[in-house]
Amino acid sequence: MEAVRYHGPNEALTFETVPIPTEADLSPDEVIVRVEASALCHTELHFADGTLNLGVKPITLGHEAVGVITAVGSDISPSRIGQRVINYYYVGCANCRWCNRGDEQLCPNLKAEHGFISDGGLAGYIRTPSRNAVVIPDSLEFVDAAPIGCGVTTAVHAAKLGRVDSTQDECALVYGCNGVGFGLVQLLKNVYGIKNVGVVARSEAKRKMAIELGADFAIDGTDASSVAAAVREKTGGGEGVDVLFECVGTRGALGRRGRLVLVGYHQGEDHEFRCHPIPMIVYEQTVVGSVGATLEDLKEAVKYVGEGKIRTVVDSTISLNEFQTGLDRIKSCDCVGKIVCLPCHGRR
Repeated sequence: MEAVRYHGPNEALTFETVPIPTEADLSPDEVIVRVEASALCHTELHFADGTLNLGVKPITLGHEAVGVITAVGSDISPSRIGQRVINYYYVGCANCRWCNRGDEQLCPNLKAEHGFISDGGLAGYIRTPSRNAVVIPDSLEFVDAAPIGCGVTTAVHAAKLGRVDSTQDECALVYGCNGVGFGLVQLLKNVYGIKNVGVVARSEAKRKMAIELGADFAIDGTDASSVAAAVREKTGGGEGVDVLFECVGTRGALGRRGRLVLVGYHQGEDHEFRCHPIPMIVYEQTVVGSVGATLEDLKEAVKYVGEGKIRTVVDSTISLNEFQTGLDRIKSCDCVGKIVCLPCHGRR
């Protein structure tokens, strides 16, 4: 099968032929999924440019894969064969306190993390524990389901850490809007019932899409120095927002007891997070990081998309062998929504 492969930091990603996993490779609790669609993520760029270097190479990248179960391990019912599923990409040790709490994304002894330290879904097939293969509704097309795996699940997890509360008449802001951002806008409006949700984005097309998805206001982020004032103008009385997602360097937009949830990251000193303690103390503000999602977050995300409360936004579909073209478009911010790769199962 063909796969997108990582060979180390600052090395070009490659498109290679690798062995297809077989039943002989399976542990008793695992399944094989024939990948039907896999979304690209900025994470692949982070691997390529050295921002992420987890010390494991070579591996197949990709952590947003959906497909059909084609084989099962000896402990798994054959009835699972043929099920349409989305893959949860963390495999915890199952013994630590984090796994026992259901927070596998924080496990210090991960057995696998598909697309990060073990082979992922930018390929024709993927091997995964049966519990990680979450069934998706028949009504959901594979192309539309693939972005759930990171774009929507990350939003679900971040919203929980942001402690959003519709009963307190809160205002929320999403800074930087594409895959996760579009998921957050819909989650905040349609699930949490937040009355005032805004976005900041440099792209006019992305701002328009955010409004279409339910955002109450959209601010041009081209001039970062003007964002805080624009946000305060949009939030009555200049109070600032109660919860701000993914914002780095615009803390002037955060209000009293505001929560800043960091989701995105970039390499280099220009993207370091720095803040002065005085406003954090005086206004009792909180900063929290949010990484990935739990298995339950994924199940919730599938439910919300299945119910129509959230829709994934797909910019385009491309053949898997065109992955680099897709990543180049992501790097240049030349896409509105996710770019989804389609494997070619005719070649082995």
